[in-house]
Amino acid sequence: MSIDSDILIIGAGFSGIGFAVQLQKLYPQATYEILEKADNIGGTWWVNTYPGCGCDVASHFYSFSFELNPDWSCKFAPQREIADYLLGVARKHDIPRHVRFGSTVQSAVFDEITGTWVVTYVDETGSLQQKRSRVLISAVGALSVPRECEIKGAERYQGKIFHSAKWDHSFDWAGKEVVVVGNGCSATQFVPVMSEGPDKVRNLVQFSRQPHWLAERPNPTYSRTFQLMMRYTPLAMRLYRFYLYAMMEKDFFGFYRESGGRIRENLKRTQLEYLKRTAPEKYHEALIPRTEIGCKRKVQDTGYLACLHRDNVELVHSDGIEEITETGVRTQSGREVNADAIILATGFQTQQVLYPMEIVGDKGVTLNEHWEKLSSGSAQAYYGTCVSEFPNFFILMGPNTTTGHLSVIYSTECEINFSLRVLRPILRSLYPSKIWSAITYPFSGLFNPAPNTVAVTSIAEQADNNWIQKAASQLVWATGCSSWYVDARTGRNTMLYPDWQFNYWLRSIFIPSRDFVYGRSPVRLPAEGKESRDQRRDRRLVGAGLGLVAIVVGLMVHGSQIDLDLNGELGKGFKEGLNRVRNECLARLCSPGIGWKG
Repeated sequence: MSIDSDILIIGAGFSGIGFAVQLQKLYPQATYEILEKADNIGGTWWVNTYPGCGCDVASHFYSFSFELNPDWSCKFAPQREIADYLLGVARKHDIPRHVRFGSTVQSAVFDEITGTWVVTYVDETGSLQQKRSRVLISAVGALSVPRECEIKGAERYQGKIFHSAKWDHSFDWAGKEVVVVGNGCSATQFVPVMSEGPDKVRNLVQFSRQPHWLAERPNPTYSRTFQLMMRYTPLAMRLYRFYLYAMMEKDFFGFYRESGGRIRENLKRTQLEYLKRTAPEKYHEALIPRTEIGCKRKVQDTGYLACLHRDNVELVHSDGIEEITETGVRTQSGREVNADAIILATGFQTQQVLYPMEIVGDKGVTLNEHWEKLSSGSAQAYYGTCVSEFPNFFILMGPNTTTGHLSVIYSTECEINFSLRVLRPILRSLYPSKIWSAITYPFSGLFNPAPNTVAVTSIAEQADNNWIQKAASQLVWATGCSSWYVDARTGRNTMLYPDWQFNYWLRSIFIPSRDFVYGRSPVRLPAEGKESRDQRRDRRLVGAGLGLVAIVVGLMVHGSQIDLDLNGELGKGFKEGLNRVRNECLARLCSPGIGWKG
């Protein structure tokens, strides 16, 4: 039995690639693999390819801080450009060779005896495989599992039915009749595209359940001059990025239920004016929300309101779908709507974190059982990343890590930095200094005080999440609207971090040592594969190191029998070497652990 890799990452989207890059920078000797269910790098930006797909955060901020891109074509980049950016980052850092594509993880079980994770997955051939790693990183994201169709009668429909996140590119909508279910971010992007141009749909009927606040969103293109300025002017990109951050971060003032009321009123007035001058009057009632602005994530208008003026677009809000028929849908009033295709824009299963994977931690406790015990089944984690009873396990884009006003890439980078800081004692023990490796190599199996497991304490996890729920209750998200931020079963906010994002960043730097417990498993497994060149060199130094120690000890013990002045040049050299070995040993043995557990 052996370790396949030090770290196993599930997912090759922004969070998975970001973690791999930082791991390589800090611990170049560490081994890692990435399991990705898709056939390429990119995560949600590779999978979501519906017409008009794009980002609602400015591209210069919706990108890695360590890989700024001066060549964005416009302020809000389209899907293809974002996917190409992420793939370029991965190739630059030679990450694709670590990725196993077409690999769907089924389960991950923590082995308490060896302090390792055993991950079971289905590979691209359909075969069941297993990998064993010291650390497990979940980087699957929050928007990875689309909501299935919940309308009765779907099985008898004769046309095409698909979710916008799984767009069927074999469907040619030109001259066709289409039904769209939902009116959130994705629908407001693809409906304008499908309803215009020479290849437009003949008729598109959109059924909405709850209206969203829509904000005007100009999307200026960047000139070549601007791109060159970003590339060659010192600090230009950094300053522009900070400007974008400041403009978005200040929006958090409006989230406070009491003090943010005036800000929300001003925003409401602005957005109502925009809606009324842009959308047809007959749809105003259907488009104006009854909920507080900010309670749900705002939707940025990419031409949706204007497209409602077109003769081939109809918005239905007061006559919902009763069932799907063989030829289309039947509404609650009995109206029959024919459709060549039904497109679901119904969002994602955000409350089923890591679904459908089964994660099993200490003592056979599953992640869902853990959450059922602590939070009535709602997902929670310390810093949105660590879960007690699940050692060496980190969730990127986990519970309460997204924002209603900023870039999720920002918070993901904070999580990555946090995770690597927590893992530092373990990773440093795997790749110690050359001197220590040479001296202790023969005894590494017997004499290794370094930890190989780490877990957040249950007290710290619960305290952190009690604070999160209390803080969230003071914000506009808790004003009663139906939102994917909130678990409808428990009323708990499981998605958003209820504080300023610069505070989230500060928490990734200043980590309370009392909140974590480091330990050693009864058995420590070796890594699989051949020794590296450095490891072979270190092993060859063992004899020399031990020989030096033996000579020095012999001279000190039998100095009276040998006429050798230990204060001479040779003696000073021997004593210097001995002091180096002694200091290294003391540094290793006395290095304090965080919440040490023997």
